[in-house]
Amino acid sequence: MQKDPDYYIQGVLDANRLMLARTITLIESSLPTHQEMAATIIDRLLPYTGRAIRLGITGVPGAGKSTFIDSFGTMLTELGHQVAVLAIDPSSARSGGSVLGDKTRMLNLSVNANAFIRPSPAGTTLGGVARKTREAMLACEAAGFDVIIIETVGVGQSETAVSSMVDFFLVLMIAGAGDELQGIKKGILEVADTIVINKADGDNLLRAERARKEYEAALHILTPSSSNWSPKVMTCSALEQSGLREIWEAVTTHRSALETSGELAEKRRKQDLDWLYFLLDEGLKTWFYNHPDIGGQLPALTDAVKNQSISPSAAAGQLLGELKKYR
Repeated sequence: MQKDPDYYIQGVLDANRLMLARTITLIESSLPTHQEMAATIIDRLLPYTGRAIRLGITGVPGAGKSTFIDSFGTMLTELGHQVAVLAIDPSSARSGGSVLGDKTRMLNLSVNANAFIRPSPAGTTLGGVARKTREAMLACEAAGFDVIIIETVGVGQSETAVSSMVDFFLVLMIAGAGDELQGIKKGILEVADTIVINKADGDNLLRAERARKEYEAALHILTPSSSNWSPKVMTCSALEQSGLREIWEAVTTHRSALETSGELAEKRRKQDLDWLYFLLDEGLKTWFYNHPDIGGQLPALTDAVKNQSISPSAAAGQLLGELKKYR
């Protein structure tokens, strides 16, 4: 792997897909030397970022996220956009492995010259958002992509992790799967900018329309997160490619409203601060567990907790007491 940051920076700015992929691989690496170089690269790419529309997409299992993104992204490229998809694959809690099969599920977009798909393992980060998704998003923006789509693992994890890095948060649902409102949490409704009922075609049209009305009723009892935008409920068929233009119009209308009011700039400033504190939390956790004094005590204390010879709170207090040395 090249050790010169300029090698990656120039490759990204030249919109070289291979170099963009290599840069994201470097960003995702856990090696300290790679992390240090990735920080330098992102810092120098920062002036070339910030102009893209950042779109987060989540949804219940079976909602057809990959098919939707394939059709929606293809439509955007036909409108002249450069589309990057950061697809977060779930990691196994047991093995840590990940399938990373998103390209096989987005057949049209994966061979589209104006699109870039990057599957990444979710790891242990809440919400199925890979730890380095934000940096990967910035690299894609610097490479010239003007629409960044972040596909998350699915509903029920930590939706705030998604909404804290995108401009527009879309929740994909389906009708005819039982009690519609049981399939979505209040927390998701509170951060959703639009709910889209997919698979609104054929015999499912009436059920989709009924589900749309139920979600609209649910949204009306919640206070919108933005004073400049009222969340919408829409229907579409990714398979038949119907309703996709209307969804994009909602995204661009939302963008225009937030830009005009100054809310978008303020939202991104807050997101940068959230990012800062996230990185601090991650860094402190890594430092703590890698500290020699902690590492030396942890195995014995772990066994003691298992044997019930010490309480978890007392064991944690003993380890955290090491921090007092740094006052």
